Amino acid sequence: MKAMILAAGLGTRLRPLTETLPKPLLPLAGKPMIVYHVEKLAAAGLTELVVNVSWLGALIEQHLGDGEAFGVAIRYSREPEGPLDTGGGIRRALPLLGEQPFLLVAGDIWSDYPLARLAARALAEGELGRLVLVPNPPQHAGGDFSLDAAGRVGTSAVGRRCTYSGISLLSPRLLDGWSDTVFPLREPLRQAAGRGVLSGEIWTGDWEDVGTPERYAALNRRLDRRPESPPA
Repeated sequence: MKAMILAAGLGTRLRPLTETLPKPLLPLAGKPMIVYHVEKLAAAGLTELVVNVSWLGALIEQHLGDGEAFGVAIRYSREPEGPLDTGGGIRRALPLLGEQPFLLVAGDIWSDYPLARLAARALAEGELGRLVLVPNPPQHAGGDFSLDAAGRVGTSAVGRRCTYSGISLLSPRLLDGWSDTVFPLREPLRQAAGRGVLSGEIWTGDWEDVGTPERYAALNRRLDRRPESPPA
């Protein structure tokens, strides 16, 4: 199984921190955020990685190289200076990802979710993805999706509402029929959820959307107090 790290965003909400450094290279407890993802994917046995890059992407490529230093092989999907958003970025990278399901990790999150558990799971017949969901954080109280007792992801406004964590196992077929160049991943996910072809699970462990300078600073303070990095 291959994995993709989304790393092409402009990081506008994190300015001025991201004016000279791409968001995935912002340090958390002294280590670039994206390095945690690479190391956790390697520890989970996922050694063929695709990283999409755009804003200051050359810095990411210089830092990670071909991945050999981390025990992985990295290929880069280079996007134009104006990013393609998450869905467009994945669609552009599909030739590098192949035809089998792949594990996706957003480059601007922090979590101790065990990636090996998701990597070991096979999608059911007709299923287009499995999402790792988290309880709604204060900044996103309305959530993204509903989750029923059978583990089926839906779009209902009632029932248990959860937030998409940025971690998922996706079939490339999720993007069948999408010809747009620029679009967010949430659009095909919502369509798939409306058709009942997504499953999900709730993760109640550590998770943070590193989306603002305030949340970034708070997470850094918390991680600096940890005796060691979280498990893969």
